[in-house]
Amino acid sequence: MAVVASAPGKVLMTGGYLVLERPNAGIVLSTNARFYAIVKPLYDEIKPESWAWGWTDVKLTSSQMARETLYKLSLKHLKLQPVSSSGSRNPFVEHAVQYAVAAAHAILDKDKDTLQRLLLQGLDITILGCNEFYSYRNQIEARGLPLTPESLASLPPFASITFNAEESTGQNRKPEVAKTGLGSSAAMTTAVVAALLHYLGVVNLSSLDEDQLQGKKDVADLDVVHVIAQTAHCIAQGKVGSGFDVSSAVYGSQHYIRFSPEVLSSAQNAGMATPLTEVIDDVLKAKWDHERTKFSLPPLMTLLLGEPGCGGSSTPSMVGAVKKWQRSDPQDSLETWRRLSEGNSALEVHLNTLSKLAERHYNAYECFINACSLLPAEKWLERANEPTQAEIVKELLGARDAMLQIRYQMRKMGEAAGIPIEPESQSQLLDATMNMEGVLLAGIPGAGGFDAVFAVTLGASNKNVTQAWSSLNVLAMLVREDPHGVSLENNDPRAKEITTAVSSIQLE
Repeated sequence: MAVVASAPGKVLMTGGYLVLERPNAGIVLSTNARFYAIVKPLYDEIKPESWAWGWTDVKLTSSQMARETLYKLSLKHLKLQPVSSSGSRNPFVEHAVQYAVAAAHAILDKDKDTLQRLLLQGLDITILGCNEFYSYRNQIEARGLPLTPESLASLPPFASITFNAEESTGQNRKPEVAKTGLGSSAAMTTAVVAALLHYLGVVNLSSLDEDQLQGKKDVADLDVVHVIAQTAHCIAQGKVGSGFDVSSAVYGSQHYIRFSPEVLSSAQNAGMATPLTEVIDDVLKAKWDHERTKFSLPPLMTLLLGEPGCGGSSTPSMVGAVKKWQRSDPQDSLETWRRLSEGNSALEVHLNTLSKLAERHYNAYECFINACSLLPAEKWLERANEPTQAEIVKELLGARDAMLQIRYQMRKMGEAAGIPIEPESQSQLLDATMNMEGVLLAGIPGAGGFDAVFAVTLGASNKNVTQAWSSLNVLAMLVREDPHGVSLENNDPRAKEITTAVSSIQLE
């Protein structure tokens, strides 16, 4: 029986750079772009002599990248050995498999026979990423199609991915695949870990519904998925990042404060001889001190993501430059971070207050937001004719001011560190976007650079913004906020002719 799990990509709306250090928080929104992992037995039955074998077979397929890798998995050491491969290996999936199987051994003390039977049937793993994780801008332009979401929607679901050609020097300066910055490696790692842990009987994800975190057992199961996915992702990456991308892939949209890096020290320092089950046991027992609070955009607000198409920026080198600046100018950098933190907190407070106002006075809220959606921000105040409207407009304008403060401090940090956090071309685009009718705010997600811009729009104004972006040579993506984290799917996503990411969006 096949198990299909999916995990969402993310947009870090606030907390770029700051989220790397406790106790700074970030607001991370999970999206409708999902990574899927399908796990099923490789063989229908176990060969009688297989009980004496020390190895089992694992097949990993990524049809979008035209890759298939066969492995032998040592049943004693739980390490993968590649047997044959078409293309380069995927360290994220390899670590996800090894750590999920080790977790099954560490947690399922009493039911080792069932686990052994499942493993001896081999593991057939397929990974699929929604088109939104990858940039198809070049293909759209090559086909002479307009830069619109409709053109993106015309691509087949899980379209094959174009690799960036190596440059004439023989050094591939661009990433191997052009991505849109939604955290594909974190979503992929989380989906594989979740599918395997469910398939092997370690967790039960079938009870996750709309109120997914109601029961303690559900939370405990998700916590196991989270710990194993964070560990696999960090070790595959070769460094302990902030973890916000994996956390949102597991739990959905949230206010996030990172875990102390020490929780992963046993996994980082484990020698080749250390049994993986021991490593995983340590990691599961470690004091995970990350903090998350539920967060999502207020009602009648839409997250829009645009791809300006002016090359990618490398996050690690930008983070390195910021850290270097912090060391060389501790006083100024502390002050900038303090102001950034204030702006991030203020924005979150304004958005949360708007959500509460919508709960208390929904009709008045809906009416006023729809009225503002037709006007530029400087005209919103004129429309506030009664106390509830005045409260709403105060929060809307407060959120805009907070975003402008965040952008100012991010630019200042970029200039001081000598890196393009909000480059001039992006500043012009964001200013133009924030002046459009019905736009609450616009910014650069995550670490900044040239990759993407986001906007939060009111009511139905996103359609006009999409058209305006197209005229400015910016491709509006089919990405929206979806606050749900990891989930178990009923069937293979390829069976659905229309990709779910698109079906929820009205294209006109």
